[in-house]
Amino acid sequence: MIKSMTGYGVANLENDSFIIHAEVKTLNSKFLDLSLKYPRQFADKEIEIRNLVSEKLERGKVNLTLDFNTKSYDDLPIEINEVLFRKYLEKYKSLASQAGETIPDLVKLALQSPNVSTTTITEKSQKPEEWGAVKKVLLEAVDRCMGYREDEGAALLEKFEENIQVISEGLNRIKEEEPRRKQKIKNKIRNHFSEWMEERDFDQNRFEQELIYYFEKLDITEEIVRLETHINYFQKILRSGESQGKKLGFISQEIGREINTIGSKANDVIIQQLVIEMKDELEKIKEQSLNIL
Repeated sequence: MIKSMTGYGVANLENDSFIIHAEVKTLNSKFLDLSLKYPRQFADKEIEIRNLVSEKLERGKVNLTLDFNTKSYDDLPIEINEVLFRKYLEKYKSLASQAGETIPDLVKLALQSPNVSTTTITEKSQKPEEWGAVKKVLLEAVDRCMGYREDEGAALLEKFEENIQVISEGLNRIKEEEPRRKQKIKNKIRNHFSEWMEERDFDQNRFEQELIYYFEKLDITEEIVRLETHINYFQKILRSGESQGKKLGFISQEIGREINTIGSKANDVIIQQLVIEMKDELEKIKEQSLNIL
């Protein structure tokens, strides 16, 4: 199944002890570009978190946010320097008295002063049951992101099938036009030689050589065969049940190369119009294939 690299997943857990929130956002990228934001007490789990995410999401620009809030503390999660707090408080009162002014929220100002309070939560304060719950929520968010990717991929699959069908139909019309185009070239060469014969003797060998030269220069048979092969392979990959964005991108480049060559060699108005339509559909495929896993 084709999967998009665009995805979103969120999961939450709340019980009597804590609240956990995990959010995963993904965009297209050539490689796995993982950005993590998580509480300090889970810093020692970074490698495990990266492994869990990379194993499931494989590729793309991934932003993962993890929030953990406990509902109860045996001790306060901050440490207050009471001596320093009182010194700040006395100093602010003294300055206000000297200036003949009052300072609103004096206690708040003292508490927010440098080095008065420091966070005491560290990676060592993490409990086993907390990490177990966090891991469960994290995996749930990742799974939901994967589900989002699959839904987006299904929508892209329909678009790809429509685009490649238009290109295939264009190729079939080119096949139908090819005999007419060849006859047109042949008649044009004959007319040129007819004009030339009015002044000189007609050289049948020369005429055949000119025909061979023009048909070799303008012949698009090989390009038609290769383009049909690439289209069939593209459709096969779409139906393979695997998400192969890079391979689809490579095949698209080959399809584009053959379409461009047909357009440059055909020298025919009708075929040129078909080539323009096919190139338009191919550009849509190329743009969307960048977002395929």
